[in-house]
Amino acid sequence: MDQLFLILLNASWQMAALALLALGLAIVFGLLRILNMAHGEFVMLGAYSHVITAQFGLPPLMALPVCIVVVGLVALLIERAVVRHFYNRMFDSLLATWALSILMREFVEMIWGRAYRNVPLPVEGMIKLGGVGYPTYRLMVIAFVVIGLAMLWLWYRNSLTGVRIRAVVSNPALARAVGINTTRFAAAAYVIGCVLAGLSGLLLAPMLGVEPSMGLDALIRSFFALVVGGLGTLEGLGIGAAVIGGVQAGLSAALNQTAGYLGVLVLAVIFLWRRPDGLYRRR
Repeated sequence: MDQLFLILLNASWQMAALALLALGLAIVFGLLRILNMAHGEFVMLGAYSHVITAQFGLPPLMALPVCIVVVGLVALLIERAVVRHFYNRMFDSLLATWALSILMREFVEMIWGRAYRNVPLPVEGMIKLGGVGYPTYRLMVIAFVVIGLAMLWLWYRNSLTGVRIRAVVSNPALARAVGINTTRFAAAAYVIGCVLAGLSGLLLAPMLGVEPSMGLDALIRSFFALVVGGLGTLEGLGIGAAVIGGVQAGLSAALNQTAGYLGVLVLAVIFLWRRPDGLYRRR
């Protein structure tokens, strides 16, 4: 029984981490139809906020504002210089942001090198649940993701801003006609999506470690979750993270970590082939 409970906790951790990683990509694609191949590099920049904070001798808590400022400024610069020219041009945006991801990765390597860096856990210790000890920090991240996604969904469905967002996504021309500044909306959506990606890197860095190529795995796993759940919706994000995280945790426990990754890959390929719209289609 304890072993089963531990598998469920690990599956919850995988789902929460994956939902956190994929949230920024879901927002950018869902609102702007931009397949942001630089998503992983924004995750990586957020993780490097720990390195920047330590380098300047700042308290560890300063990593949060450093992450928001650095990732936000980089995202705004990229949106102004490149991304705004590719809205609703999915294939062109894929190529442009892929090139940006390479440049960002090389730039980070030039400054900090390729060395792997460990980030200490902000909260040490274990909490005993049902006879099973589980890391406190992981449980905190799971709770944060569940509460955060629920609040975001409620805000999106019930606020005036959420109504305006749905209007812009459904009919940009009509939204402009009624006075909504769609250019400013698009820029804000891109920056917010990238900042959320950076915050996911900041929160998960103690569990993943920090190095310039870490964004590639984050991008692939995020894309798989959105492919299975459905691209561009919060509901699809939640479903995809649950399915992918559950499959990976279950196969890893039953067989090994490699089998978990292979199972996720096979599942994503099947969905791309047989059900490219995912389990949840945008209404």
